[in-house]
Amino acid sequence: VTNGIVYASSKNGRVYALHEDTGTLAWSTPIGQDSNGDISTQAVSDNGTLYVGTISGNLYALNALTGAKLWKTHAASSIFSSPAVANGVVYFSSFNKIYALNASTGAILWNYLTGANSYSSPIVVNGWLYWGSGDGTFYGFSL
Repeated sequence: VTNGIVYASSKNGRVYALHEDTGTLAWSTPIGQDSNGDISTQAVSDNGTLYVGTISGNLYALNALTGAKLWKTHAASSIFSSPAVANGVVYFSSFNKIYALNASTGAILWNYLTGANSYSSPIVVNGWLYWGSGDGTFYGFSL
């Protein structure tokens, strides 16, 4: 919930914005390749932008007020973790990699190959990026 708007991503391939007080639809934007459940993560809001990942490996940035697509970046594999946003950078995992993207442009800043698939969502706390991978390794990177 941001500024009285509730954001939700759906298995039907759409992202929704609803007015918190009335439940009425503000906007709805299709981003999935089909209606069979391409969206795989919750919508994460930061500074007027929503970030949503898909099974087809795309991370989308949407305008939070209008639902307009701002950019799309393709990762190597499906995105099952919700992204984290801090200091103008979007972080997410895609199978055995963690990615850092420029939040304004979607340009890949860096990625890191982990020892196993990762389905956990990253988190940024006190200048550190944390996430876990499927082999039991817990990672922490100083930002």
